[in-house]
Amino acid sequence: MKEMDAVQKRLLQEVADLHDIPEGAYNFRANGESVGRNSTANIEITSKTEGSGIDIHIKPGTKNESVHIPVVLSASGIKETVYNDFYVGDDCDVLIVAGCGIDNCGNQDSEHDGIHRFFIGRNAKIKYVEKHYGSGDGSGKRILNPVTEVYMEEGSSCEMEMVQIKGVDSTERTTIAELKKDAKLVVRERLMTHGQQNAISIYKVELNEEGSSADVVSRSVARDTSYQKFDACIIGNAACTGHTECDSIIMDSGRILAVPSLEANSVDAALVHEAAIGKIAGEQLVKLMTLGLTEAEAEEQIINGFLK
Repeated sequence: MKEMDAVQKRLLQEVADLHDIPEGAYNFRANGESVGRNSTANIEITSKTEGSGIDIHIKPGTKNESVHIPVVLSASGIKETVYNDFYVGDDCDVLIVAGCGIDNCGNQDSEHDGIHRFFIGRNAKIKYVEKHYGSGDGSGKRILNPVTEVYMEEGSSCEMEMVQIKGVDSTERTTIAELKKDAKLVVRERLMTHGQQNAISIYKVELNEEGSSADVVSRSVARDTSYQKFDACIIGNAACTGHTECDSIIMDSGRILAVPSLEANSVDAALVHEAAIGKIAGEQLVKLMTLGLTEAEAEEQIINGFLK
C-alpha cells in the first residue's frame, strides 16, 4: 500500500472512521489513483477492464465481513467519475463502507462522482455507509455527485446510512432502488449545509413485488444562505409498504424544498409520506441557556442531537 500524507489520512478518518488499515477487503483511492487494495477468501476486488472503477464479488453465505472503499482528494482541480459494482451473493451479511473526503486549498474545483450499483442476492443482508466531508481554505469548490442503484432479490435487506455534515459546496445525490418479494430497504440520511452550499437528494424506490417495503427518512439542517432539496418518490406496484419522511431545521437565511411523493399502482400498496420544516424552538434554547450555555452553544447542542 502506498503511503498517504497527513491530510489524506485525516480525510480517511472523517469519511470511513479509519485510523489504520482495516481488517478484511478494502480499496483505497487518493487523488485519482488506487493506493491500496486487499481481497479476502470470500470478497474479491478487481479493476474494471474498461473505464475507471472496481468490481466487488462477495461469495454466497459470507457473513460478518466488511468492505471499505473510501476516496480522498487532497489536490485542487481533480475531477473524476468512478464506477463501482457490488455483486452480493445469496445469504450474505456484510458491511460496506464508502464515502469521499475532499480537501481543497486551491482555486480550482475538485469533484468526485461515484456511481455505485448493488446487486443483492436472495436473503442477503447489507449495511452500506456513505459519508461525505469537505475541508480546505481555497476558493475552489468541493463537489460530490454520487449515484447509487440498488437491485434487491427476494428476501434481501439493505440498510443505507447517508451522511454529509460539513464542507461540501455542491452535491446531488441520486438513489434508485428496485425491490422484489419480501425485500426491505431502510435509508437514513443526515445532512447539514452552511454558507452558500447546495444539496439535492433524489430517491426513487420501486416496490415491485408483494411483501416488499421501504423506509426513507432524511434529517437535515440548512444554515446561512444554503439551499437543500429533498425529492423522494416511492412507487408501489404490488402489496407493499412504503414510508418517506423529511424532517428539517431551517436557520438564518437558509432555504429548504421538500418534495415527498407516492405512486400507488396496486390497491394493496400502503404508502405514507411526511414532511416538517421549522426553526429551533425558543423554549429549547432557553432551557439549555439556563444550564449555563451561550445561545450559540445551545444551538449546537440541539443540532448535534437532531442529526445524531
